[in-house]
Amino acid sequence: MRRSRRRHHGSPVPTEAKISPLSRDKCPGDPQDVPKQAQQRIRYVRASDGVQLAWAEAGNGPVLVKSANWLTHLEDEWESPGWGHWIQFFCRHFRVVRFDERGCGMSDWEAGDLSPERRIDDLETVIAAAGLKEPFVMLGISGGGSVCLEFAARHPERVSHLLLYGAYARGVARRGDPESARAHRAIVDLARFGWGQENPAFRQVFTSRFFPEGTDEQIGWFNELCRKTTSPRMAAALLESRAMVDAVSCLEKVRTPTLVLHARDDQVVPLAEGRAIASGIPGAQFVELDSKNHILLANEPAWERFQTAVLEFTGREAEPAGEDPAFASLTAREREVLALLTRGLGNADIAGRLSLSEKTVRNHISNLFDKLGVWTRAQAIVFARDKGFQREQEAGSKERE
Repeated sequence: MRRSRRRHHGSPVPTEAKISPLSRDKCPGDPQDVPKQAQQRIRYVRASDGVQLAWAEAGNGPVLVKSANWLTHLEDEWESPGWGHWIQFFCRHFRVVRFDERGCGMSDWEAGDLSPERRIDDLETVIAAAGLKEPFVMLGISGGGSVCLEFAARHPERVSHLLLYGAYARGVARRGDPESARAHRAIVDLARFGWGQENPAFRQVFTSRFFPEGTDEQIGWFNELCRKTTSPRMAAALLESRAMVDAVSCLEKVRTPTLVLHARDDQVVPLAEGRAIASGIPGAQFVELDSKNHILLANEPAWERFQTAVLEFTGREAEPAGEDPAFASLTAREREVLALLTRGLGNADIAGRLSLSEKTVRNHISNLFDKLGVWTRAQAIVFARDKGFQREQEAGSKERE
């Protein structure tokens, strides 16, 4: 495919479309047992004020439109340890349309207008570019929720189901909580002056709240995502604009069937905000998830609960129960390593549990990646969870090498 020679924040950007494989198409051990993974196509559309918006589509099934949330990057998050399992899940059940909001990711970073009205206009621009005619499922995560509320209130005929996770209708400056507002202003100042530094300490003050139970790999990935996804000035501007959001008046106008999900101990958006949305929308369903993470991790029970609730609400079928035949090719030791991977352990911890060297652990991980047809730890965890991997042999035996 031809690529433009112009560069976008240091990287060449396709002018038409880019196809990104989510993982290998087949499992080398048994190619008939592992379905082909989704591929995404990335395109550009110009907003009414000239800002170029990057959007992508992947998967098959009913259309699901995901509103842009804080700091996305269409390419980087595709196989990331933070968002990879989310994207894979939705792409297995829906044709997913998503985009990077103005100011970050693969969209133009220089974007002066960050108003709520402009964000709604950008969403409508992407929907038009995707050629969507029939009603679709709409997904709003965190700050993307308020835009979904506005859209669903204005266009009830266009949205078949509304999914909101970790969302809020009121920005932190609108909640009547002076202490939280002061803390947010401090984070904005940190973003403005420390965001682009090589030392991640400044960013980690912000990012650690998203993954309080995350691994070093997940937190490190999110720190790096923040640095390369937007500029210090724009990061501060985006945070300031989100603080002023007020979509409360839209709640009673939403007539679309709505499911609100929220982590009980979310440190980014308080549980009370999710409850406020659910109580304000007529007939909305509410699911409280047992988690501290604003971004649910692949290896926590709350993620399984989230998937089940979404599929039941949208009328989609869950994957059949039972272990996938692909796991039959794993040795006993590889099964032990995979079991510990699904619990979020790193190589050093796995080596300690199994009395192996880290080099041996790396070799086992490489082998099981080949057999399962995955590229990353995140993909291996998601594959194990979604394909019924049975951890009947609780890893920890020190007898086999």
